Amino acid sequence: MDKTELKAALEQALDRGHLAVRVTPKASRNVVVVEDGQVRVYVTTVPESGKATKDVIKLLAKAMGRPKSALTLVRGTTSRDKVFRVDAD
Repeated sequence: MDKTELKAALEQALDRGHLAVRVTPKASRNVVVVEDGQVRVYVTTVPESGKATKDVIKLLAKAMGRPKSALTLVRGTTSRDKVFRVDAD
């Protein structure tokens, strides 16, 4: 999946301005994947002190072509399942 397809898939996965994400920390590489409408983010960072969440925000923002400040964690601070609010452009 190239960048434009990924961006379109992420925009389709938005539900009333919210994006549900499944995070896999300590992965072998940093990547954002959309499978059957489910967004999965793999990060190499360990899940301690919010480091993995910061990397997830960074990856999602880059994939969506938005600034990091456009993404706000709504639910799932310590969970693998997270929900982000995505501010409009």
